[in-house]
Amino acid sequence: MLGDLGFIIGTSLMYAAPLLFTALGGVISENSGVVNIGLEGMMSVGAFTGAAVGYFSGNPWLAFICAGLAAGVFGLLHAIAAVTFHADQVVSGIAINFLGPGIALFMSRLLFNNSTMTKSIDFSAKMPRPFNGVFESNSFLDLLFNQYATVYMAFILVFIVWFVLYKTKLGLRIRSVGEHPAAADTLGVSVVKIRYLSVVLSGIFAGFGGAAMSIAVVSNFRPTLISGQGFIALAAVIFGKWKPQGAMWACLLFGAAQGLTVYLGGVDAVNISSQLLAMLPYVLTLIILTGFVGRATAPAASGDPYQKGER
Repeated sequence: MLGDLGFIIGTSLMYAAPLLFTALGGVISENSGVVNIGLEGMMSVGAFTGAAVGYFSGNPWLAFICAGLAAGVFGLLHAIAAVTFHADQVVSGIAINFLGPGIALFMSRLLFNNSTMTKSIDFSAKMPRPFNGVFESNSFLDLLFNQYATVYMAFILVFIVWFVLYKTKLGLRIRSVGEHPAAADTLGVSVVKIRYLSVVLSGIFAGFGGAAMSIAVVSNFRPTLISGQGFIALAAVIFGKWKPQGAMWACLLFGAAQGLTVYLGGVDAVNISSQLLAMLPYVLTLIILTGFVGRATAPAASGDPYQKGER
């Protein structure tokens, strides 16, 4: 019984980590007043870059960093469109969602003999498990704590983002720009710089989330790897009321749905179609958005482009 519980919790944490990286990026971007619908596309770019760099270099940390930087470039593109040219932020994000996976598949064909799937990385190129071998194999504690480094990094990042947003001058500026950019501007805060920084960071974090899938949860990139994870992370941002700690609990809930899906899929006594089980995380997303989105209040200036001199 404890073994089953440990497996469910451990699997839930593993699947929650990619969502958490990406959701934290969404939290930062939306608190600055820029809606980032393009998290899905940025995750795809990060997942491909992580798998490709991991395969060719054999270094998971280099792959992880490169994944964040590659997705950060797409965050920069979104910032240029939404902040500098005042484009519709939703349309710009949707464009990123088409552009990101398209470029990832193009580069995969280019680097891997016209294949849309990267070659599997070596075991040594996967993210390490800090507590591997510390506990008795397949014990409750081993199943619970023997996680990839990305899991621990994701939860540490929750505290860092919370601290920056609510305990530092930079965080105050990010939130003020998202609530009332004109007032922040009159106090000497550069709305453009803060929004650029926030959107690029959201891309970097989404890239980390994609890499957490391709070099930790699995060992390669394929077209269906992300398959809605970015949108689930966006739902976690809304459900978490645009706060890092709230997004964390939402990601844990979605991760638990995935963990339960994996567990039930391996239990012979439970005769449920695998297709129905695979729907569980997405159905949960729809239920949560339907039930809670109306009760959550976004930052006041979220989605509104700002031009200097506006009131």
